[in-house]
Amino acid sequence: MQSFYLIIQIFLALAFGYFLAPKLSLNIRQFIFKILPYFSYILLASVAFELTLALDQIENPSAILPPAIIIALTTSFGSFFTCLFAYTIFDKQSVKGKISIQLALKNIAKAFLALGVGVLFGAIITQFTSHIAFNSWYLLLLFIFLIGIELAFTHFNRTWLSWKILIVPLAAFIGSCIAGLLNYYLLNKHFTLNETLALAQGYGWYSMSGILFTQLHSAELGGIALLTDLFREIVAIFLMYTMGWRFPRPAISSAGATSMDVTLAMVKQSCGTHYVPHAMMSGLLLSLLAPLLISLFLNF
Repeated sequence: MQSFYLIIQIFLALAFGYFLAPKLSLNIRQFIFKILPYFSYILLASVAFELTLALDQIENPSAILPPAIIIALTTSFGSFFTCLFAYTIFDKQSVKGKISIQLALKNIAKAFLALGVGVLFGAIITQFTSHIAFNSWYLLLLFIFLIGIELAFTHFNRTWLSWKILIVPLAAFIGSCIAGLLNYYLLNKHFTLNETLALAQGYGWYSMSGILFTQLHSAELGGIALLTDLFREIVAIFLMYTMGWRFPRPAISSAGATSMDVTLAMVKQSCGTHYVPHAMMSGLLLSLLAPLLISLFLNF
């Protein structure tokens, strides 16, 4: 029920911005368009800050960091390459071209600078207090509201209405399931197969997966799920900034459920505004499926 409530908030913020946009003056619109690119870096810093706080509040984080990192890497890259492979079959033209190393390094340097600022700020804060309430949700809703304003002045082609848009979330699911099977063997069978498959179904939505795993299984698996999806979000951001401009759909697929909220800023910046509907659709479907799939695999 909570997931539906959060999704409704996102679409209300987007719709409010979209329908308010024509009533705004030219000066206000220009100001919004000018500040939008900087929001992605603010959100990146907030993600890193939340990661630092999460690590500080988890007992014995060193024990659960290795599996969390492995699961995050395999699911993110699994989703990316599954989607890339699918589009080489169904739409070869969309995956042709070369990658600019110079552009990729420039983008990732800015992203890691923002992440570094968030980690540093988090480390300083945790030295003074062990309990701090921080929630970037309202900052995120403000960003989505501004995205809605920009969308009102963006002319889209009709490619995003094609059935092929469903390849993006489907590839995320298939790639994550393949990663779950691989992780069962990579982690030396410390987890059951249904546990590794379930841990692969968070799609970066750490606030949901951490709570759900704790309630349905154990606090230990809840901690792993929380860190897995935090790291999965960061890996997706890395792929977005390095590959997003050349392979936008696979990058969106790697972002999972977060392509509808946190990484939407990176989709807009790295892939282009035209791919925002792709990201919203994929993120919406995966957000609806994530809690259902986790419950299904844990009880399988």
